[in-house]
Amino acid sequence: MNKKLISIIIPAYNEEDCVDELCGRLQKVMESEKQYEFEIFIVENGSLDGTWEKLRRIASADNRIKIIKLSRNFRMDGGLTAGLNYVKGDACVLMTADLQDPPELIPDFLRLWEQGYENIYGVVTKRDGTGLLRKLNSNLFYYVAGKLTDGRIPRNASDFRLVDKKVYEAVKKMDERNRFVRGLFAWVGFSSIGVPMVRPPRFAGVSNAHSWKVIDLAFKGIFANSYKPLKLITIFGLAMSGISFISIIPLSIIWLVNGVPFAGFGTLVAVALLVFGLLSLMLGIMSEYVGLIYEEVKGRPNFIVSDTRGLE
Repeated sequence: MNKKLISIIIPAYNEEDCVDELCGRLQKVMESEKQYEFEIFIVENGSLDGTWEKLRRIASADNRIKIIKLSRNFRMDGGLTAGLNYVKGDACVLMTADLQDPPELIPDFLRLWEQGYENIYGVVTKRDGTGLLRKLNSNLFYYVAGKLTDGRIPRNASDFRLVDKKVYEAVKKMDERNRFVRGLFAWVGFSSIGVPMVRPPRFAGVSNAHSWKVIDLAFKGIFANSYKPLKLITIFGLAMSGISFISIIPLSIIWLVNGVPFAGFGTLVAVALLVFGLLSLMLGIMSEYVGLIYEEVKGRPNFIVSDTRGLE
């Protein structure tokens, strides 16, 4: 009886200090799951250090490890998309290279897959070694994303997951340019379950997930998976129009009887500034959507491969 194949995709950007430990721990997991065959795709995502050289040495010693070199950094979602283009497994694991996604959790994912679940994802209950600002950003993102997507993006769900072949094949067919892979897997549905996990600190090296990059990704993730912000603009406009219409009648009577007092000048200026500020915010939201449309219309690829090792 042929063994089922489990594919693993791992984007790696400037992770020369982590890849040896990563592959060693993955090899232990593979040895403990002898009922499965494994293939590991490590996507070298335009690193500026010696990550590619180390990966070449590791791949030459273990033919289950295959490496893909991208022409530049295409961010986490670009790296995951590149890996999805090559996998053939009956199921696929997506994870990071910094070991904040513990490989030892993969057997737990496999047990749930064997029970019939098709999308098993890690739910972060605690983030060790993460600053207060990053924690606040994450909590705010998941709260807003959950509200705007009708709960499709579960709170604290991570990219670390195991998905059935039918799930990742459905995501592969979605050829949009503004990719938020976590949101795509949430959108396609299927039988899903979250697994609580404590996210440990990085094994080594320096995090590349700086606050502004994380915030930018969060905005793209929300706007790419929901158009409710545009609906909020319409609702706000109708509400302001209604309030203005209701207010104009008593204000007109007061002005006719008492005249327009100069003392109200400050209030008028404050209201005008508030309204113009809100209008600027609305234009900003619309410009974000226009930017997403612009990226889609250009039709550029989500990744470019410059070299590979171990691929047939």
